[in-house]
Amino acid sequence: MQIFIDSADVPLIAALAETGLIDGVTTNPSLIAKSGRPIFKTLEEICALVPGPVSAEAVATQSAGMLAEAERLLAIAPNIVIKLPLTQEGLKACRVLAARDVRVNVTLCFSAVQALLAAKAGASYISPFVGRLDDNGQDGMELIREIRTIYDNYGFDTEILAASVRHGGHVREAALAGADCVTIPPAVFTGLYQHVLTAQGLEAFLKDWAATGQSIV
Repeated sequence: MQIFIDSADVPLIAALAETGLIDGVTTNPSLIAKSGRPIFKTLEEICALVPGPVSAEAVATQSAGMLAEAERLLAIAPNIVIKLPLTQEGLKACRVLAARDVRVNVTLCFSAVQALLAAKAGASYISPFVGRLDDNGQDGMELIREIRTIYDNYGFDTEILAASVRHGGHVREAALAGADCVTIPPAVFTGLYQHVLTAQGLEAFLKDWAATGQSIV
């Protein structure tokens, strides 16, 4: 499963990219606003740090405006993916871009039939928001499973990008459900390394090694 970082914090993305485990980055208007930096400079720096797909979201609400914004965003770097909302206008713009072989990430997906429409519109990625569904008393991971079944039934190439991920459990469940990718906040990524038994085991190994008085180098 591909792991994307959901952030517009350039120094933090740079640090995580050094692990070699980051396959891409997703951004959105809220994350750009939180960064407090110019959108084009921020995206340019992220694209230079991560060679994989970097989602940049259009903010227009009509397809013509989305397409105009897409042109400006695509000029930033070859690894830019245009992020569009799952609305009628967004899907219209998606279809136009997909016909030009432009990669599109359709976001704000909350139902399997929405995901079906996005795939028919030629989306490269569909972003189901599992955490927000959980917050509203629904099962976000059931949506991932439903989309997986539908896409497999009809041979759609659209990749399932689990989004709105709250914790490591969501990452595990998304992988088990067959998501192609997951986009996670930096804190969730660093938490994937952590387990109390790993920490305890390492502490014991180091203590025992120190008692031998030996050195490897």
